[in-house]
Amino acid sequence: MSRLVAFAAIQGAYNIISKAEGTFKRAMDKYGPNQPLAFPNTAYYLPIIYSILGIKVEKLADAESVMKRCRELLPEHVKTKGNIHLPYLGNLLDAGMAAILAEEVVEAIRYVEDPDFYLPSEEVDLDRGKIWLGAADDTVMRKRGIEFVDGSAPGFAAIVGAAPNPEIAKMIAEDYQKKNLYVFMCANQGGTTFSEQLIEAGVQIGWNTRLVPFGPDISAAVFALGFANRAAMSFGGVQPGDYEKILLYNKDRVFAFVNALGEVNAEWAANAAGAVNWGFPTLADTDIPEILPTGVCTYEHVVANVPYEQMTAKSIEVRGLKVAITEIPVPVSYGPAFEGERVRKDDVYLECGGGRTLCCELVKIADMDAVEDGRVEVIGPDIKDVKVGSRLPLAVVVEVAGRKMQEDYEPILERQIHHLVNYAQGIMHIGQRDIAWYRISKQAVEKGFTLEHIGMILHAKFHQDFGAIFDKCQVKIYTDEAKVKEILPEAQAAYNTRDARIEGMTDETTETYYSCTLCQSFAPTHVCVISPERTGLCGAYNWLDCKASNEINPTGPNQPVQKGETLDPKLGNWKGVNDFVFKASRQSISSYNFYSIVYDPMTTCGCCECIAAVLPMCNGIMTVNRDYTGMTPSGMKFTTLAGTIGGGNVTPGFVGHSKYNITQRKFILGDGGLKRLVWMPKMLKEEIRDRLIKRGEEMGVPNLIDMIATEEQGVTEDEIYPFLEKVGHPALTMESILG
Repeated sequence: MSRLVAFAAIQGAYNIISKAEGTFKRAMDKYGPNQPLAFPNTAYYLPIIYSILGIKVEKLADAESVMKRCRELLPEHVKTKGNIHLPYLGNLLDAGMAAILAEEVVEAIRYVEDPDFYLPSEEVDLDRGKIWLGAADDTVMRKRGIEFVDGSAPGFAAIVGAAPNPEIAKMIAEDYQKKNLYVFMCANQGGTTFSEQLIEAGVQIGWNTRLVPFGPDISAAVFALGFANRAAMSFGGVQPGDYEKILLYNKDRVFAFVNALGEVNAEWAANAAGAVNWGFPTLADTDIPEILPTGVCTYEHVVANVPYEQMTAKSIEVRGLKVAITEIPVPVSYGPAFEGERVRKDDVYLECGGGRTLCCELVKIADMDAVEDGRVEVIGPDIKDVKVGSRLPLAVVVEVAGRKMQEDYEPILERQIHHLVNYAQGIMHIGQRDIAWYRISKQAVEKGFTLEHIGMILHAKFHQDFGAIFDKCQVKIYTDEAKVKEILPEAQAAYNTRDARIEGMTDETTETYYSCTLCQSFAPTHVCVISPERTGLCGAYNWLDCKASNEINPTGPNQPVQKGETLDPKLGNWKGVNDFVFKASRQSISSYNFYSIVYDPMTTCGCCECIAAVLPMCNGIMTVNRDYTGMTPSGMKFTTLAGTIGGGNVTPGFVGHSKYNITQRKFILGDGGLKRLVWMPKMLKEEIRDRLIKRGEEMGVPNLIDMIATEEQGVTEDEIYPFLEKVGHPALTMESILG
């Protein structure tokens, strides 16, 4: 930490206390020790002094011990030269607290000397030129303070000084208003104040607009800190004098920060140091010495050179504040009631993905500076640019930034796109990753729905549901085909990296599996249970993803499932899993097997990446991925298969699964494993080629990949059987798959 910061703040505290001592002496000489001293209409006396020191200041004489305490708190001056480096933070905090306590005495004396200086109201009186509201009385504190408790006011910005011009002041203030924060204003800079600039710009100020003009001097900062301390005593139940709990309550519950606009003098520095005691950092628009290491504040203590257009976002980031978004800005009805709504073919205005066009979804971490919270871009044609019945390629890329954000959380957020988009009336979403499928209805378009609204939904709902793990979110929606083709490999590489993390874990050594019920909106009885060796059939979740999801949202769709007693190790059947599935499927499914396609296979929903089916003539199975639109040896295309078994049923002979699951060790192991696979589309074989080769080698059949037929050999059992005989496929010599 720069010694210049400590030097300035401590010097400022000396200045403030010397002036305060002079003010106090003159008041004692003029009014006498019995002169009442208080802020109006409050039971909390002088609230900072009362809450921190436990002293009830009721008359001038009561403040004498406070002034002595302020002088005692002052540390030695810091030398600006020399080679001795000391830990300055403790001295800085003491100096800042001394300055704040002394300033509260000064402001109380002002009420005695000039009783009409502050307006006892929630609103300013421009006709009389009265704009300074001073200390909030208890009625205002109770009315407004509860908002900091229930979250309707996530915090406040204490702005000292003035912006370069009224337009910038208006921009900053309105940006805070949009995020429901209060703005507490004090101090002047260059002959004006932030409050006066807002009035000049035509902005209404006062408690009712959450833009509160406390006073023209830096000492009016005590009204903001006093308000925070009263909230701690009133709503937090903290006892006066318990300064440690008071300060911790403010750090953990009242998310405030200081914006210093203009030249920061020594007295401003002392007040900033005082605010650090409360866990409130300072962000300045000038080049002042910074305090970047964390310690008392959640993150940095003092940050300099913040551009005006970034002041709001940077302040929220540094304070660790989570902004709640309550409104979903879309022109259609929005809510869980619409999640299971289907958009039929005749009702479609625009269709993306689902095998009709390229489509992918990707959530990825980005640097804080690279993300502008709330920004949504559509790169390429939007709905207004196409005709009814059109199809477009689509890539939805969500970039999130936050100090608590981890790569493990990317797939959790990504999977939420499915139901969050479905909440919009007239919008259908199926699948995920690179098999997502969007349908937007004519009715939604008539109401004004555009692709941009998809980004707005994701931004708002991500903040609502997952704001604890990130700070900023922006969405880019690509419909330009060249761009989508450019993004698709990046997305697929990310999917592969996530899948590879699960390697090495086994079902046998893991006692807790995880459920996923996200798709119950379309398949009410479907319950996916995910183990280390059986990823979710959608392909988006593996065991680690579910574990992280449960940590983020313990009451969400990914619940821990204790597998309990092993009933059948070959087929993969456990009592604990069965009990959970019975309850979660609304008592529809009593049991299913993890490792079998023949005997009570797992339920399947329409979001599966692939569907496997038994081919009796070939004594094996086939699998088909959603992207493949041709006929299969089962006599059905993917769409027909999905429509037949994808409603959450247990369908012997058929089962949904992920692409990655094909090469997991437990893939239909109860029926003979991967050696039963006799047919798959060429595109799928090529996609998982490397993993197929590796798995074949592990099984002692290194050329298994070349034995698996594709559409090039045929699309019926009669057509592919000669090929299987020719290559000597192992399925033909295994025991009957049907038992």
